[in-house]
Amino acid sequence: MASQRICKATGKACVGMVKCPFLKLFGNSLPATSFNSLSQRFRESCPFLANKSGVSACPVNEAERSSPKFTDLESQSRPSAAPTFTKQLTFEEEEEHEGGAVEYSIRPDQKEMVIEAARKLSMDKNALPPKAMQALESKLESLKAEGKYRTFIPVERHAGHFPEATWHKDQASQKPIQVWCNNDYLGMGQHPEVIDAMCEATRTCGAGAGGTRNISGTTIHHTLLERELADVHDKEASLVFSSGFVANEAAISTIAKHLPNCEIFSDSDNHASMIEGVRNARVPKHIFRHNDLEHLEDLLAAADPSANKLIVFESVYSMDGDIAPIEEICDLADKYGALTFIDEVHAVGLYGEKGGGVAQMRGLSDRVTVISGTLGKAYGVHGGYIAGPAVIVDAVRSFAPGFIFTTSIPPAVAAGALASVKYLKESNVERDLQKERAEVFKGHLKKRGIPFLPSESHIIPVMVGDAKLCKKGADMLMEKYGIYVQPINYPTVPVGTERYRFTPGPLHNEKMIEEAVDALEDVFTHLGIVGA
Repeated sequence: MASQRICKATGKACVGMVKCPFLKLFGNSLPATSFNSLSQRFRESCPFLANKSGVSACPVNEAERSSPKFTDLESQSRPSAAPTFTKQLTFEEEEEHEGGAVEYSIRPDQKEMVIEAARKLSMDKNALPPKAMQALESKLESLKAEGKYRTFIPVERHAGHFPEATWHKDQASQKPIQVWCNNDYLGMGQHPEVIDAMCEATRTCGAGAGGTRNISGTTIHHTLLERELADVHDKEASLVFSSGFVANEAAISTIAKHLPNCEIFSDSDNHASMIEGVRNARVPKHIFRHNDLEHLEDLLAAADPSANKLIVFESVYSMDGDIAPIEEICDLADKYGALTFIDEVHAVGLYGEKGGGVAQMRGLSDRVTVISGTLGKAYGVHGGYIAGPAVIVDAVRSFAPGFIFTTSIPPAVAAGALASVKYLKESNVERDLQKERAEVFKGHLKKRGIPFLPSESHIIPVMVGDAKLCKKGADMLMEKYGIYVQPINYPTVPVGTERYRFTPGPLHNEKMIEEAVDALEDVFTHLGIVGA
């Protein structure tokens, strides 16, 4: 006896069903419970229903027809004007099958259109409940109304010509631009030695790592990279992660969890990744005011003298561009028996004789316990890492879920990062030029009276102070002048401190700098943004 067919609308056995070639693409993946809400989409999208209007999917008796459930379904499924593409579809009728079912098939040259319609329809299976949808849409609308909604700009960088790039406005429109908010601070992402190393590793090792570090995901490139990073920072060991965010979160939370009776002391302006690490450690935490040594000492003095203590802070703070008093924090750590964890992600490659960061530049590498860095900014590739005492690195390697349970970075990425780290370990040309360009840019801003936060780092925050104006100005800079700088607003910075974050590098020449500042001056004047 042939197996019975089940109607998706009623959940009951059907006799003499006409099988739709469109719905056939779904198999049993479309749940019967979703049929009511999707019936209108079936009518509009299904070429069989659109072309064979009036033919029911299955026979329905009169009792069912009068029920509220069917009345609602039928009202949603009445024939309507079919989309243009469905009118172009034709079907080839096949022989009648057992049980009276008639099979129809789609012409091969039209199947691609039908599959696309099926794909769009199947997305509705995961639609949110109305309350959840409304709540999220309301949140997003609020962001847009406040000028805080973030949009991605599709930019195509051109190797060998940075900071020149192409803005893909839409499928039919492109515009040449200059990138001014890039974290590839030294342009190492396009350096020939880095590109060659990545290409060679891909040819020899393939594209992916193939697993976690513990399960086939450790290659010779990973091993050599970690040795090189340890040497750059004058530490016993290092460990590479999938990103700088993961490195901070995993390391801070793991170290604090596995030190008995540990308390964390965290700078109030620390990056979100460090904040997550502090939270996930689930140990007592104390937040000291940004770079406030007196407040930090008050908190350390009030803590349990027998507790393990971990001070977490950054060297270069990425939004204001200021630098921490590293030596003084280390003095307090020595006085109160604390470990130090310094985030150098906006400093590695840029400062220090080997590119080891601000601590190295100031001769303090031996005084900080653990250093975290990134391979995705000045080194121009991707990934994050920590460097420190071998026992701490091994503990993080052995206990941190964020390291253990994620796929390793591809061997090509590790090879490219290794080439970049080794190059910047020896070359100061890029570092020196970058510092020079930053000072020239600041000088032009000061001369024009454009407000910016003075700092001793390479990061130049140009202040706007209003989210909507910040977005309008960024759009105007892009559209009129081809200057790409992203508006920075809450939650990255506090409300009322919205800004542009310029990062001139060694590949921005003086002519580019003058033109960028000219454009800024024009936009600030046009929008009425108050100067310094």
